[in-house]
Amino acid sequence: MIASLKGILSHKSIENIIVDVHGIGCSISVPLSTFYKLPDAGSQVDLVIHTHIAQDAVRLFGFLDHREKDIFQLLISVSGIGPRLAINILSGISPEDLSGAISDGDLVRLVGIPGVGKKTAERMIFELKDKITKLIFDKISAGSPGSLVKKDALSALINLGYKSSVAKDAVDKVSAKTGEKLTLEILLTESLKILSGT
Repeated sequence: MIASLKGILSHKSIENIIVDVHGIGCSISVPLSTFYKLPDAGSQVDLVIHTHIAQDAVRLFGFLDHREKDIFQLLISVSGIGPRLAINILSGISPEDLSGAISDGDLVRLVGIPGVGKKTAERMIFELKDKITKLIFDKISAGSPGSLVKKDALSALINLGYKSSVAKDAVDKVSAKTGEKLTLEILLTESLKILSGT
């Protein structure tokens, strides 16, 4: 199972890219979010890979970071969403906005993604809401020393009824402003001021 690839980007198109790894050209499908950040052909690239094994083929899907790959893998776990549609979804919305739309149950935002109908959007919300929220929490927990405080504050704000994406934005703003003096009390107080508009 290929989990990552490092090599020379020998071909670059929206349909697929080819990475030359020691003389072997690997064809990889990538979302537009990754495609636009790729260097010019001839440069070295380092991609996180999802290997998809079907009955008639082995296909590689590449991403610049683990977060995008994690969300891709969550998407293909949903009934009716295959790798191609998952790539299209990630091409039509940023990982942050997608996570927020799913965790907030924003059906209108999800249906606005090309290729996503109402039933698919409903399945995404139903099957991924808790998983996406957990993924957000896990990424926060794996970050800086103040991560646990941020995780607790975000959990408290969500329990108070704020949408996770909005609450996370407020927590991030306070955290960036406060720095090392961050405490749960300060984080909650200042985040609530932002959320209430005061």
